[in-house]
Amino acid sequence: MYHSLRSPLHLHSLSSSSSSSSAKSYAISHFTFLVKPHKSTPTYTNLSNKSSLQYTTAPLSIQNISHSMSSTSTRNNGNRWTLHGKTALVTGGTRGIGRAIVEELMGFGARMHTCCRNENELNKCLEEWDGLGFEISGSVCDVSVSAQREQLMETVSSVFDGKLNILVNNVGTNIRKPMIEFTAEEFSTLMATNFESAFHLSQLAYPLLKLSGEGCLVFTSSISGFVSLKSMSVHGATKGAINQLTKNLACEWAKDNIRSNAVAPWYIKTSMVERVLSNEAYLEEVYSRTPLRRLGDPKEVSSVVAFLCLPASSYITGQIICVDGGMSVNGFFPSHG
Repeated sequence: MYHSLRSPLHLHSLSSSSSSSSAKSYAISHFTFLVKPHKSTPTYTNLSNKSSLQYTTAPLSIQNISHSMSSTSTRNNGNRWTLHGKTALVTGGTRGIGRAIVEELMGFGARMHTCCRNENELNKCLEEWDGLGFEISGSVCDVSVSAQREQLMETVSSVFDGKLNILVNNVGTNIRKPMIEFTAEEFSTLMATNFESAFHLSQLAYPLLKLSGEGCLVFTSSISGFVSLKSMSVHGATKGAINQLTKNLACEWAKDNIRSNAVAPWYIKTSMVERVLSNEAYLEEVYSRTPLRRLGDPKEVSSVVAFLCLPASSYITGQIICVDGGMSVNGFFPSHG
């Protein structure tokens, strides 16, 4: 089912919501420099009576090097920090990290489409965003189901006239238990939701990303794809697969000016981890392994995703950025001794 709420796009501050508790405003300042070519030869100037010489040379013309940039958007500093005119699909965009990403990208001016499995939840979010003046549409979709993924991309192609600038594969889930206790069904559920959905949606989105001329693919991975976490063997396997896919697509699709990156969060304050972190002893252990001694906020992940989507990051591809308060690089830092 497809829902559309279209309003003129404004860069409003986002009002309080379940995942964005403080208003934010996006105002970008920049400087424009005009560098004119100069044909004079290098000169040597004697400074007072000193024996040292200052070597001066003609200013470098920006026009002479701009041809080496693959993206025309990077040639204009005024476009480096905005997503105006860009189109984006974020899966699982009605709660937690996904909602924060949707609101972050809309704040930078992107036209949005999102999806979730719950129609009531989707409609509620669309109404809130419409009230803020954002241009966003949505679909009810279970991305773990192949047929629904295909329908989703058909809808997105129709809404955005066959072109898509940004795809954020955000949907993910977890089943916490020792590896030997997993059933075949549970294994399939995690693989289909976390990895197969991202793989297939990327395949389906490829023609749209290519036609946009400036495609950007971002995966939501996890530090479980880097380090061993208790009762998360299968989850870690799916995220490890996503990390490698991120790198491969960065190389395979570079010729089509499509970039591929990922973010890898640690514990973020979302409904998905509330039950786990309700145990105070466990929470203290999480803090003890996290140098910043706190949980992350969804907005601290969405800001990284937004940067990876902006023209300002146009030379970044194939990277997995950990958003983890330093957990993945933590060694042994005892409080005593």
